[in-house]
Amino acid sequence: MNSSNPFRDLVEPLSPEVPGQRFFNPTKLGDPRYERLPFSIRVLLEAAIRNCDEFLVKSSDVENILNWQHTQTQSVEVPFRPARVILQDFTGVPAVVDFAAMRDAVMKLGGDPEKINPVCPADLVIDHSIQVDFNRKSDSLQKNQDLEFDRNKERFQFLKWGSKAFKNMRIIPPGSGIVHQVNLEYLARVVFNHDGYFYPDSLVGTDSHTTMIDGLGVLGWGVGGIEAEAVMLGQPISMVLPEVVGYRLHGTPDELITSTDIVLTVTKHLRQVGVVGKFVEFFGPGVAQLSIADRATIANMCPEYGATAAFFPVDHVSINYLEQTGREPETLAYITKYLKAAAMFRDYNDVAQDPDFTQVVELDLSTVLPCCSGPKRPQDKIPVSEMKTDFEACLGAKQGFKGFQVAPERHNSEVPFQFNGKEYTLSHGSVVIAAITSCTNTSNPSVMLGAGLLAKKAIECGLSVKPYVKTSLSPGSGVVTYYLKESGVMDYLSQLGFDVVGYGCMTCIGNSGPLPDSVVEAITKGDLVAAGVLSGNRNFEGRVHPNTRANYLASPQLVIAYAIAGTVRIDFDKEPIATNSKGKPIFLKDIWPTRDEIQAVERTFVIPSMFKEVYEKIEKVNERWNSLVAPSDSLYTWDDESTYIKSPPFFDGLTMKLPPPESIKDAYVLLNLGDSVTTDHISPAGNIARNSAAARYLAERGLSPREYNSYGSRRGNDAVMARGTFANIRLFNKFLNKQAPQTIYLPTGETLDVFDAAERYKQSGVPLLVLAGKEYGSGSSRDWAAKGPFLLGIKAVLAESYERIHRSNLVGMGVIPLEYLPGDTADSLGLTGRERYTVILPEQLTPRMIVDVKLDTGKTFKVRIRFDTDVELTYFHHGGILNYMIRKMSHN
Repeated sequence: MNSSNPFRDLVEPLSPEVPGQRFFNPTKLGDPRYERLPFSIRVLLEAAIRNCDEFLVKSSDVENILNWQHTQTQSVEVPFRPARVILQDFTGVPAVVDFAAMRDAVMKLGGDPEKINPVCPADLVIDHSIQVDFNRKSDSLQKNQDLEFDRNKERFQFLKWGSKAFKNMRIIPPGSGIVHQVNLEYLARVVFNHDGYFYPDSLVGTDSHTTMIDGLGVLGWGVGGIEAEAVMLGQPISMVLPEVVGYRLHGTPDELITSTDIVLTVTKHLRQVGVVGKFVEFFGPGVAQLSIADRATIANMCPEYGATAAFFPVDHVSINYLEQTGREPETLAYITKYLKAAAMFRDYNDVAQDPDFTQVVELDLSTVLPCCSGPKRPQDKIPVSEMKTDFEACLGAKQGFKGFQVAPERHNSEVPFQFNGKEYTLSHGSVVIAAITSCTNTSNPSVMLGAGLLAKKAIECGLSVKPYVKTSLSPGSGVVTYYLKESGVMDYLSQLGFDVVGYGCMTCIGNSGPLPDSVVEAITKGDLVAAGVLSGNRNFEGRVHPNTRANYLASPQLVIAYAIAGTVRIDFDKEPIATNSKGKPIFLKDIWPTRDEIQAVERTFVIPSMFKEVYEKIEKVNERWNSLVAPSDSLYTWDDESTYIKSPPFFDGLTMKLPPPESIKDAYVLLNLGDSVTTDHISPAGNIARNSAAARYLAERGLSPREYNSYGSRRGNDAVMARGTFANIRLFNKFLNKQAPQTIYLPTGETLDVFDAAERYKQSGVPLLVLAGKEYGSGSSRDWAAKGPFLLGIKAVLAESYERIHRSNLVGMGVIPLEYLPGDTADSLGLTGRERYTVILPEQLTPRMIVDVKLDTGKTFKVRIRFDTDVELTYFHHGGILNYMIRKMSHN
């Protein structure tokens, strides 16, 4: 503890008989405001009290948090030091690349490179690299894991170097599971016991679905990789003290309802309420009925409803879950004792414990219906009973989130094709990918066992899945396979084609692997809107697979159901799911398991010994990882020939002297975009198209298309990633009025790949701007969606609104997020994007200040600069957060 901490009088022993184990007790403040605070805000308050040093965290910050009831709507800035950081490999590799480059930069500036080192615990789980190259074979898992290692050996060696070179960084090897499920089942402490002090577990992660851990009562959320790196180096997060929406759950869900149905309902509801930038805290008697797996499913999709966090305070159900997942009894004892002593333990049936909220909204769980979401966004919920009519409406609707603009005469087009010597037919709505995938659902035994029981009943009824449908099962941890096998349902899943293909994100992140050539040819020939159905959390355009234009999020049970049906154009209430080999029509209700059936199996087969057995060996079980040889030098030796790991140019020419802020003069618009441009549009993670700028770069270095791997796997190489920026084939650019990864080079009117156009502008020394609509940068928390535009020469983005993490990533790279004033849009101001833009920056910048934008047409209008805090302004003056950290580390 810092001896200068003004709150050291709050320290007391947790147990008088063990005086060495202490904690800061916020209840000793004797302030009645504390017990009225939302439980999530109590976590922020405790961290501020414990870390108060009157420098990075001040006593005035403690007062501001304590006074949350009055400060929540005043944009008050507070610091937060989370207890730990979690990363996955797609975001972890660039973070370690940045650290390696920062060590080089600090050394050049005369500092000690060893200072670039995580000061808080960081766990990196390798889960994003494995792809579904093989499926429907008994050896698919081994083949996919072997290919993963062959493709990514260089990346894995680099990460292994990082685990040696940096203290406080633990690597969970490939093949272990999905980061958020491993976090839930193994990494989560709930309460830290460190250096003689107890305090709440809390974290930030370089993945937007870090919020899944909120379901266990651990406050956490996603941040950009750039911000996470600063936290790892000891910098607190600067955040605006959030409003907290209380979400009251009551009623009992129907026995046929799944947790997936509940979360998709909550997602649509909270999108309508509007919770962007806010915490959501769940309370009410309905919460007590939800398992931790159910709560974690709801918390997982927090980014899809736009909140920062989705918090379920710890209660007895949380403690039972920790026991079920193999945590030690003494750990459970101190977790319970500490949380009760600090007034952070919840009884959801005790109304007297309900804190104050900014706003309260409610959901009656008995009103939830079976549903899916799609075809292009997670928040677009569709009752299963309306899937057929909704899809058919989308077919003919204008191109957009709910439209494919297919001519009416083509709605019933059919294309015959051959597969394995037999003829089949594809049409609009045909299911070609069916994936039980993602931490959202594979962490939940009730839906996984539900899928297994449905598969069992389907096989017993004589049903099957057509062989061309790409089926897969990618669990989030080895525990899932364990209980599926022990309960006897794994064989039935395999018979339907749902073999285990790997442990990782796979289809959900876009690593769905190739479709059969004949299927792709049929889709292309008929220009068909083929469908993917997945138990994931994201279904943005171009993410799941380039050839599935319609993608639906669904429970694992419904994934199997649509795979058997072979189409999303089916009304399960009125039409049989299929006719069996004896000609008997079978309906979905005939094979759907009840909640009682599922819970009986879960009670018998999901047991603590499984979790202990799997996780005791998690860091040692992967033999190929164990045998991987990596250097141990503190400075990384860069290989100029590498196409995976390259020293980035972010710190080239960096000096200790701060450059003055420069106005943007006569910028061209590189892209003119609409609403809901996602980070997948800006920096895709999946397939590298053979005709792309990135593919040309790799081909010039002697790589064949088979060796391209994915954009996500190449995030350690800035040359590939700059070329991959705005390379999504579903990007809609108003300059072209169509979907394409291209733009118009305005000086000549030529249509070019976005990277090639940016290079032309760069050679002319011209700054660039992007115009966008609402929710710019929604989706995954990928820092390359800010790094890529920075490397293209984009100085600012002008949008109607921003997704929280992406805005902070832009700030972190020194790219200015400009926002139209309320009521203004590109259309209302008559902007075409063909103008030249000048943004005048005054010498004295202040948070959220309004500045003038002048056009070469003579028009002037005002915009707000979205630097929301003084700390963000400091980062901008340094040219970005990492530049700031390098200067700070070099100066000390």
